[in-house]
Formats: sequence, structure tokens, C-alpha cells
Amino acid sequence: MSEESEQFKKRIRELADKSYSSSQYFFTDFLTEAEISDALSLGKNAFASGITIYGGYESAERRMLRFGSLEEFGYEEPFPIKVIKIAPLLEKFSDEFTHRDFLGAILNLGIDRKVTGDILIKGKTAYLFCEEKMAEYIADNLYQVKHTHIKCDIIDEIPEGIGPELKLEEYQINSERLDAIIAHVFHLSREKALEYFRGQRVSVNGRLMENQTHAPKVDDIVSVRGCGRFKYKGVERTTKKGKLKITVEKYI
Repeated sequence: MSEESEQFKKRIRELADKSYSSSQYFFTDFLTEAEISDALSLGKNAFASGITIYGGYESAERRMLRFGSLEEFGYEEPFPIKVIKIAPLLEKFSDEFTHRDFLGAILNLGIDRKVTGDILIKGKTAYLFCEEKMAEYIADNLYQVKHTHIKCDIIDEIPEGIGPELKLEEYQINSERLDAIIAHVFHLSREKALEYFRGQRVSVNGRLMENQTHAPKVDDIVSVRGCGRFKYKGVERTTKKGKLKITVEKYI
């Protein structure tokens, strides 16, 4: 394991220990799926005060860890996440934008990527999730993306219909094993699917999953780093030949 990964895990342990010893909530910055997997690989015993994962909306990719829980502390503390709506001043004269365009403009402000979460795009408007402490700075200083002048507004939540689309797909499998399901969903050989488990690239509901025979539960969100994500919807029926017909909602 790399020195960088070891240092990251050390930092996670420190935050978890501080939370437990002080009975206070502590938060990480926004983390990648790989960093979340590294953190969760420490095991649940490392998080005595509890741990929650959230990125501002249900299916976020970049998420924070919160150390602490209502059960342990007797009170709740929300995640310090704000949403910034980024829209052209004059849409009809606006450039076309990609995720990279918005991210590049934000990072050009001198912002560290770790204080920003997902960027969701609808038409020519983007919704940026960021740490609360950076929201006003970004909103006050971001005024152009590509050649287009834009305006920023800090909003309470994203409108309905914003976010990844889900595509319902059906598959027939021999058994309700996670490696078999992943192989079908992402069109992999069984051996290739096993490589993702061995490489610690599979997580279920944000938790690292190394057991390839694990049977997912309905509405579990399965992430495979390098492939994508899907929500497992369960077994619909058993065919006459004894195969299981399953459905998943794939993020596209």
C-alpha cells in the first residue's frame, strides 16, 4: 500500500478518535470513491462514535465522512454542504458547457478540488456542491465560464429532475452473487469481475465490499470504480430453467 494511502488512513483514524474522545462531530473534505474505500477498509471498530457518508444528495459520487452519531452524542449535526447554482447571464448567447468547463473555471479561482463535490449539469446550468466555508467565496468570485459571463446563487437544494438518470435493466443469472451481477451489468467476464474485488474497487452503499459471494439487498447502491454504479432492485422471478431474473437501475 502506498505511503499516501497510509497517511490518509492515519488522518481518518485521527478524526475518528477526536470525535469519540470529544463527543463532537468531525467531517472530512469531499472524498473520491477510492478514498472512501480506503477509509472504510479500516473496519467498523475504527469508528467508535459512528460514521455517515453523504455528498449533498442521495447518489453523489464525491462524498464527505461524518464521524459521530445521534446515538452517541444525543444531537444531530448536518453536513456542512452548500449548493451553488451557476447559470449564464444571457443563455441565448451562452457557450455550450461540459463538466470539465465548469470544474476548470472553479479550480482557476485557486480552489482545492477536495472542497468541492459533484457538479450536476442541466442544459447550460450547473449545480455545484461545495463545503459551506467556501460557498460565498466561489459565488462572489466565479463570473465567467469559457467566454460566457455567468451568475452564481447559493440555493438550499437542487431542483427535482437534476442528477444522474437511472436506466432500468434486466438480467438472468444463476445465483444472486455480487460478482455474477457485476459481470452482467458491466459486461465483464467472471474473472475480470473478481479482479475488481481483489483490487478493492467494489463498494456497496459506500462500504468496501471484498466478498464476491455477497448477496445484495434491494435498493443497495453498488459502485465499481472504473465501471460505474447501479442500484440493485432484486429478483423479479425464477425462470423455468431455474435462472434468476433480476433488475437493476443503472446510473447513466
